[in-house]
Amino acid sequence: MRTDLARTLGIEFPIFAFTHCRDVVAAVTNAGGIGVLGAIAFTPEQLEVELTWIDEHVGNRPYGVDIVIPAKYEGMEETDPARLEAQVRALVPPQHADFARKILADHGVPDLPDEDRRTNGMIGWTAAHAAGLIDVALRHPNVRLVANALGTPPADVVERVQGSGRLIGALAGSVAHALRHKEAGLDFIVCQGSEGGGHTGDVGSIVLWPEVIDAVAPLPVLAAGGVGSGRQMAAALAMGAQGVWSGTLWLTVEEADIPPGQMETYLAATSRDTIRSRSFTGKPCRMLRNDWTDAWEAPDSPGPLPMPLQMLVAIEAVSRGHKYPEAAKDVNFNPCGQVIGRATRVRKAKDVVRELVEEYLEAVERLQVGIRV
Repeated sequence: MRTDLARTLGIEFPIFAFTHCRDVVAAVTNAGGIGVLGAIAFTPEQLEVELTWIDEHVGNRPYGVDIVIPAKYEGMEETDPARLEAQVRALVPPQHADFARKILADHGVPDLPDEDRRTNGMIGWTAAHAAGLIDVALRHPNVRLVANALGTPPADVVERVQGSGRLIGALAGSVAHALRHKEAGLDFIVCQGSEGGGHTGDVGSIVLWPEVIDAVAPLPVLAAGGVGSGRQMAAALAMGAQGVWSGTLWLTVEEADIPPGQMETYLAATSRDTIRSRSFTGKPCRMLRNDWTDAWEAPDSPGPLPMPLQMLVAIEAVSRGHKYPEAAKDVNFNPCGQVIGRATRVRKAKDVVRELVEEYLEAVERLQVGIRV
């Protein structure tokens, strides 16, 4: 079960847990896997606090950081985050912002107090912002890998991360994406099928995984999209993956910082309750279908804008949803994969890791017995 990539990183199990919660990162890392903290919502100062906390709770065990540098977005030539937001915000048609506010008003979601208003709607979505996050990540020796969630990282980022002795990889939703990552000299690829949460392509995991593994060999590939059990993990490794990258699985663990109403929504969801929608980020992103996603597909909708303009439209909804999760229950941003249907109870993260490993071993044994027969 200890693949080459797992040995390189010094982890016991090739289980990569993507999460926005530092407690989950620490719990999975301490259980023998490796937690990867999604840094998109943090300023560099906030990320420093989070990583310092993780360092204090994992000893010398390795963990990772996930950033977002889209390969293409409006205003990508601008390097100053404040000027970039002002430049891009000017491109947002007023009717889109009005439409978003009407959805929130129709659902009775309160306005934000002035002190809670967030001015930077593009935080985390640009190379300019990611540079500061990388600065912070590279100051922490336990950060052993950096992943880019959307597109091939720029050459200077790849050189900088690898020059520090870390691994750098990126998510891919197609063979073409994966080949661009390989040409850029990345150390690993996270191959995510359409079932996965967040930004995905339209090809299912069972088809995409072996295609990408064959196309980029011998580059290590982590299988993502629909991984929620040890049986699925065994299937991924049997196809040649060197580990599994999971995200949805960790939304409903005890350590996750999820408001009660949102947790109930996740626990009640089935595998048929997700949709790929551009309504929050401007790119196809799998999330739970709700009144917000339905509204942006309705005949009176102005239609989602491209990234990052749509995020500037949706940032108020995200902020108000965080502040008033119960009121925003039907319009909240709930990114998750189809495997959310398996998340029917709250468990400790370490127990999830243990169950994954036990199911994996049972699946391998069952296969071996079947072959002997």
